[in-house]
Amino acid sequence: MTQQMTVEQLEIRAMTIDDLAAVFHLGEELFTSEFSQSMYRTWDEYEITTLFNSDNELCLVAELAGDVIGFALGTTVEKTNSAWKYGYLVWIGVRPGIQKVGAGDKLFKEIKLRMLEQGVRMIVIDTDADNTGGIRFFKKQGFGNTQKHVYMTLNLSREQQKRKKD
Repeated sequence: MTQQMTVEQLEIRAMTIDDLAAVFHLGEELFTSEFSQSMYRTWDEYEITTLFNSDNELCLVAELAGDVIGFALGTTVEKTNSAWKYGYLVWIGVRPGIQKVGAGDKLFKEIKLRMLEQGVRMIVIDTDADNTGGIRFFKKQGFGNTQKHVYMTLNLSREQQKRKKD
């Protein structure tokens, strides 16, 4: 299959309940502990079903030859004392090995269009500081104003082991 044929066959569509398992398993493949500890810890079936149940119009899949090869999951946020409505692109991912066929671009363009139709004035994303591929992708989509944030953990299993000994 040539790249041109692949791009022509690529379909971006609304995620259905039948896609939940495929999206979950693709996310497990993408968001591994080796790739990103924070993404690995937060990716689970409840995250997907919550987004699907609350903002299903912002849950999209990229399909190629009947297979889900990518997804974009988003939501909107309205602040009490703000006239702005924010879009939050929570997750976006494309199956490894076929990330250069434009699925990510098409997924982003479609979710951006849907957010615009809902009155969103700003889209927010977050990713790990060392996710150079993701940062490059988001900059290509027009994102800027990169800010670094501190992410910390506290492992409570050590405390539990200590208590058991006492």
